[in-house]
Amino acid sequence: MTLQQLKYVIEVASRGSMNLAAKRLFISQPSLSNAIKDLEEEIKITIFDRTNKGISLSKEGVEFLGYARQVVEQAELLEARYLDALPSPQNFSVSTQHYAFAVNAFVNLVREYGQEEYELALRETKTHEIIQDVKSLRSEIGILYLNEFNTKVISRLLKDAKLQFNSLFTAKPHIFISNRNPLAKETMVTIDQLQHYPYLSFEQGEYNSFHFAEEILSTLSHPKSIRVNDRSTLFNLLIGLNGYTISTGVLSADLNGNEIIPIPLDCDEMINVGWISHKNVALTKLASAYIEELHRAIGEN
Repeated sequence: MTLQQLKYVIEVASRGSMNLAAKRLFISQPSLSNAIKDLEEEIKITIFDRTNKGISLSKEGVEFLGYARQVVEQAELLEARYLDALPSPQNFSVSTQHYAFAVNAFVNLVREYGQEEYELALRETKTHEIIQDVKSLRSEIGILYLNEFNTKVISRLLKDAKLQFNSLFTAKPHIFISNRNPLAKETMVTIDQLQHYPYLSFEQGEYNSFHFAEEILSTLSHPKSIRVNDRSTLFNLLIGLNGYTISTGVLSADLNGNEIIPIPLDCDEMINVGWISHKNVALTKLASAYIEELHRAIGEN
């Protein structure tokens, strides 16, 4: 087993493709494939499952990748300390529900830790895809919420994927509305007061179950309802249509301005927002730094 082979595994896992990884590594695809096969034979596990649809990490491969990242990271620290070697381009990915504080933390991460070269990914995506991204290590970190209604279903999926949930904060539900909405002067709103306004929620695709909804109280019926795919569109509709959505109440004025405001919602629910990761895979330096930035971004709101 060589350090180079470990770097090969990391690159293939990151790209999800032998061909793309080979181009990035400036070697031929057959040479890369043979190097990984030699490694698999040596350690007697299958790192990548190969099908007609492509390759993906096996269960053993997920665990192996976690160790490989640690070894390569430590080796680079040694090289930088004693050989004056330039650091390798940084890599980090996070998948999240549509939270402004997650973006704010990502911005601060890049500002604080970004080197001359980096390749980072921030995916605002659907709930089920967040779990799958972290399960496959496409992303190191996932951000989602639990509450009394969805905990049983989400927790079972996390357990089956060998993922763990780490709480960031709990919050009372709020609505997000335009500062020009007639409800903007209220100190608290009720469900009944919202009936005349368009309800905005995030589309969950084929997993459009109530349990995967980003918004609590997802089983309630709404006379006017609009689904969207991205936060920018949702915010535009909040302003343009006097719509509302339900979330944590945590916003970033630096990123979102002051046109959208949170108003407490009169209900007994609680939202527990947290990050998920693999139980048996240590976090990289950037992942740990991102979690610190998450706490800082939340604390500033």
